[in-house]
Amino acid sequence: MSISSIVDFASADTPAEHYRPDAAKIISGDPAQNVRNHYSSPDGRFSTGVWEAEPGHWTVSYSEHEYCEILEGESVLHDADGNSRVLRTGDRFVIPAGFSGSWEVRERTRKVYVIYEPAR
Repeated sequence: MSISSIVDFASADTPAEHYRPDAAKIISGDPAQNVRNHYSSPDGRFSTGVWEAEPGHWTVSYSEHEYCEILEGESVLHDADGNSRVLRTGDRFVIPAGFSGSWEVRERTRKVYVIYEPAR
């Protein structure tokens, strides 16, 4: 494998995929989202890229482990027990597989994500 296989996020021209959460998962707002998945491993269990979302609130349930770095904006992650954590520019964290709750975007949010999907 050569240096040309390195994925540079700054110069990647990955097209954005635009979507919204399933209507049944939306709690409030119109959380339009897009993702630029810059890299996926050949087995499909590891991926990384940039995600963006407009204000809104929806339920989440993670089968994957996800590392996040908030590049801009403000969101709140709520767990199923009613606890919450505000996520702001510069925050870095991991959401473990098995987490369920909701994601609320208060201000347009942009993040780098790194996802690992364990074998089932």
